[in-house]
Amino acid sequence: MLGAPSPSRTAAVIVAAGKGLRAGQPLPKQFAKWRGKPVVRHSAEALAQSGVSPIVAVIPEGANEIARSALEGIDGVIFVTGGETRQQSVMAGLEALEAHSPQHVLIHDAARPGLPHAVIERLTTALDVHLAAIPVLSVVDSMIGADADRMTAPVAREGLRRVQTPQAFRFRAILDAHRAWPGNPLAGDDAQVAQSAGIAVALVEGDEALQKLTFASDFAAGAAKSRIGMGYDVHRLADGEELWLCGVKINHSKGLSGHSDADVAIHALVDAILGAAAAGDIGEHFPPSDPQWRGTRSEVFLARAIEIASHSGFALGNADVTIVCEAPKIAPHRQAMREKLAAILGVDIAMVSVKATTTEGLGPTGRGEGIAAHAVVSLLQN
Repeated sequence: MLGAPSPSRTAAVIVAAGKGLRAGQPLPKQFAKWRGKPVVRHSAEALAQSGVSPIVAVIPEGANEIARSALEGIDGVIFVTGGETRQQSVMAGLEALEAHSPQHVLIHDAARPGLPHAVIERLTTALDVHLAAIPVLSVVDSMIGADADRMTAPVAREGLRRVQTPQAFRFRAILDAHRAWPGNPLAGDDAQVAQSAGIAVALVEGDEALQKLTFASDFAAGAAKSRIGMGYDVHRLADGEELWLCGVKINHSKGLSGHSDADVAIHALVDAILGAAAAGDIGEHFPPSDPQWRGTRSEVFLARAIEIASHSGFALGNADVTIVCEAPKIAPHRQAMREKLAAILGVDIAMVSVKATTTEGLGPTGRGEGIAAHAVVSLLQN
């Protein structure tokens, strides 16, 4: 018999139960593509990469197949059918989390896909002191009251804030507040539910990236800004060494010599990612003078590089690697290499290309003295 789930420190509820098509998409906007991925996947990935687990995705009735496809490969996702109102959907998500006994919960609208790691960190840090915290932005425009199409009176903007999600709470406090809500479940957000239960709500700095996707123009304006990075590396072939390329071990008479496993293809790819994110180079992050990296699998470097890019607000658009050598033949291993790189990067294999060429006997690679690799990547700004 299985025991109860282990308690988690921070869990999340992503509210993705809307049914409307106001955004002009052929399916509910939370499952429509935005910057190459379903809208809901962006924030789910950001939460998972920040160590948040489990993540409850509250979805429309009958949307299990499309929701599971949108969030495929993200660990710790639980699917729950939502209610008629947002408040009912949140309640369903919180009830599903009770068995996991999290200390904290982040409640987030799927329609806000641009979720920076820094906002998650500010919210979870605030919960060490407060029962509730929400991200807000100052109001910079002049504000007025209105009666239909007529201005009534100016409104002081100094006392106003724009409210965003995720909103963060001590789990038990917000669950009890929802259960104690009087009247119809029509609260605009969970901060209102908390406040109605006498919980003081702290404010932390939000982020303009957390804009809500509502209309078709929001999807058009959200077209990703791309960055391009290039990487190059070369290593000497030597007797008695293992040959690793793109994270795949290849049987060959010689292997590549280096401080780590000398996976020249991954090293080029790491430099391309770091270059696109303007985050330095592989030598800066993993210096060969540091003994901790001796013999390390290069996939560790690649996973860290994409994490650095993610924390800087970028996601991988695509990666293209070219291996330059006379031997071994790369073609028999190409699919395994693509699969391995895609798994490390956490992307679909269609986003990863591996090619090979020779120098027709010219130069060090042509003479079989070493193997070189070139890599080009595109990063998309979240």
